[in-house]
This record gives sequence, structure tokens and C-alpha cells, in this order.
Amino acid sequence: MSDLSGIVKAYDIRGVVGEQLDEDLVERFGAAFARLVVGEAASAVVIGHDMRDSSPGLASAFARGVTSQGVDVVSIGLASTDQLYFASGSLNLPGAMFTASHNPAKYNGIKLCRAGAAPVGQDSGLAEIKESVEQGVPPFEGARGVVTERDVLADYAAYLRKLVDLSASRPLKVVVDAGNGMGGHTVPQVFSAPGGLPIDIVPMYFELDGSFPNHEANPLDPANLVDLQAKVRELGADAGVAFDGDADRCFIVDENGDPVAPSAITALVAVRELAKDPGATVIHNLITSKAVPEIVAEHGGKPVRTRVGHSFIKASMAETDAIFGGEHSAHYYFRDFWRADTGMLAAMHVLAALGEQDGPLSELTASYRRYAASGEINSTVDDQVARQLAVKDAFGNRPGAVVDELDGLTVELPEGWFNLRPSNTEPLLRLNVEAQDEDAMRALTDEVLAIVRG
Repeated sequence: MSDLSGIVKAYDIRGVVGEQLDEDLVERFGAAFARLVVGEAASAVVIGHDMRDSSPGLASAFARGVTSQGVDVVSIGLASTDQLYFASGSLNLPGAMFTASHNPAKYNGIKLCRAGAAPVGQDSGLAEIKESVEQGVPPFEGARGVVTERDVLADYAAYLRKLVDLSASRPLKVVVDAGNGMGGHTVPQVFSAPGGLPIDIVPMYFELDGSFPNHEANPLDPANLVDLQAKVRELGADAGVAFDGDADRCFIVDENGDPVAPSAITALVAVRELAKDPGATVIHNLITSKAVPEIVAEHGGKPVRTRVGHSFIKASMAETDAIFGGEHSAHYYFRDFWRADTGMLAAMHVLAALGEQDGPLSELTASYRRYAASGEINSTVDDQVARQLAVKDAFGNRPGAVVDELDGLTVELPEGWFNLRPSNTEPLLRLNVEAQDEDAMRALTDEVLAIVRG
């Protein structure tokens, strides 16, 4: 077996179908995963898949691998990633989700978790699975496991509605762009509560289509929000919501069609969660806005800063019993959802907050936006380490500078702060800058980039 480093990433398995990933290989991944979790007394593995053409076949192949090791499979069929996490948490079973999230149609992949939706990453089982597949998974001599099918969509929707009650909201018109991804599967069920909800959902691209005929299901790219923004303005809607391909992330636009920064959403949801559990801990990664820890502290919470990445967020949530965690990339994690990320629950919090007062969303979120931010800027470099050191040398000794290297290089200055992080998979440095105003932010951004790209 050739080296699998090209497809076994930090947090999941992902590659081009037919070139890097096929059913034979995925079957072996299933067998290796079964051997990993059977040692943890798992009685079965729950498997879900998205709408990509290759997903049902790959999910079935993985199930064959699992059952070949004497472990049963619970198949939930079409699902969003957070629906798979719900199944893993509510059934207390390890799980496998077949999706390539926001990646183009030719890709697919596997997101794995232990029972209770606990993450499986490089340091928590993925490296062992990779090694087992590369060396050859030992055969199992006993009886094969069996596959049963289970529909959990209605239970998933009911559970979310229990966590966020939208029934008392004022009437809202909300445009939802599912990008032909799994939001088109979950949104109708979540917003069709018995007796109805006062939320008028205007669907865009709800047809499940893994070829993504309208635009990539990656709302992090502003080009993929254009249709949603136009529709919100056209209809005079109260808000717009965009989901990525597997619907574990949500992006919000206000009544003007303007994007609401994920940091502002993090702060808004944190305030709502702290109202339920005063004094609780809230996790934020180190490139969310400085406003997030400020607002958490102002509302009596304990902000805790972590590295970027869901495995770090989830581990920190477990250590601190945090009630909520948010990332700049629009991943939102909830203690009440087995510390897993769910874009749907975050969107419901935003709509509940909007529906509880009379003002527009832009007014509601204004108090959570305190600084000017650059967004993530990528630079291709020949030597990531050398460029980071050059930036550190240039800024580290300036008056008032505070430097830390928790995740890449973070420098706090009197006029603002920046973080410069290397990509794990590409020859890129990723820069995020924040300052008191646009002029200061642009000046600091230009200065750092001049060194990075010099």
C-alpha cells in the first residue's frame, strides 16, 4: 500500500475520487476504523453521507469494511455532518460521515468521530488508522457484523428546536442558500415544527446536487454569497443564511445583504448561551476578533483562547466544560450538542435573537463589531519559517509589542494585532489583521505583507 499522507489530513480523510480515493481503499479504512473503536467497546458504527454522486457507494464500501471486522453498522443515509454528530451523540456510537464539505464535486472524504461525537484527528486515532491501512488490516475470523437502517432526521430537528425555541419569534422572512448541499435536506425538517414557526423560509438551491450547478458550496468565498445577497435585497428579507456543502457551517447576511462576520456571530451566540449558564467558559480561536473575549468577559463569562482547528476547540471545551466555542471560519460548537459543530443551531440562535426584538439584524449585530478586520489573506512563499522569522524580527521589538507563538506568530501592538500562520497542506502563510479602524488595519496589513511577500 502506498503512502496515504496525501489524503489523510489533520482532521479527516479527503481526496479526488477515482484518483486518490476509491471503494476498495475506503473499505480498508472502514475495517481499520472498526478495529480502532472495537477496542473501546463500540457495539456499532453509525454512517451517513452527503449528496455527492460518489457518496452512497463509498459509504457502502466503508460499511463492508466495518462489518468485515464483526462490528455492526447503523446507516442513516443522506445526512448533514451535524446530523451525523447528532446520531453519534444520541446513540452513543462512533461515526463516519462521507463528505468533502465545501470542496468541488470531484472530491470526497470521511469525517470520523468516536461515540458521543468525540473528534478523531491525527493525534486521536487517524494516524493509527492510516498506519493500519498502509500495513494491511488483519482479517477477522468471527461472524460479520450486520447493517441496519435508521432515519434520524426528525429526531435531529426536534432536538435542535428544543435547544432554541423559535415559536415566540416575531414573523421573519429568511432567505436560505443551501448551495445544492445538505442544508436543502435539513432546513425543511428543522423549520417545519408541529403547529408551524413564524419563520418564512425562502429556499435557494435546495435541490441536492453534488455537481454544484449554481455555485460552489463554500460561503467563505464572497463570490458564493452574491446570489443570496441579491435575493435578500430583492425581497426585503430580514436575513439570509448560507450553508456549506455538508451544512456544518453557516454564514449570515443582514437585511442589507451585508455579511455578518463569524466573530460577531460567535459573540452574539456566546451572550445567549451565557444567559443560560452565567459564568461559563466560552472558547474562541486566536484569530477571532478581539471583541469576542471582551464581550464574553463583559457578560460574566470566561473566555479561553485556543489554536485554530476543531480538534483543539473540542479538546479545550472538554477540559474546561465550556458551554460554547466559535471560530473565524464559521464553525460553532455547543456543549449541549456533544461539543460538536452545527451551523444549523448557530443560525437558529441568530434568528431567535433577531425575532426577540424589533430592530433589524444590522442594528442587532453592530454592538458585536468593534474593530476593522482584514479577513484571511493567503500568500504563497518559498520558505514559511524564514518569512515568519523575518516578520517576527521586524515587529517583535517594537514599543508595546507582545509576541506569542501558540499557533503561528501572533503580535499585539498598540495600534492592532495580527496572526501569521503556515498552512499545513500548502506553501502558504495565512495572515489575519485587526485594528481600531480601517486605516490602521490597512496600514498594518500592508506592512506585514511587504515582508511576507518581499
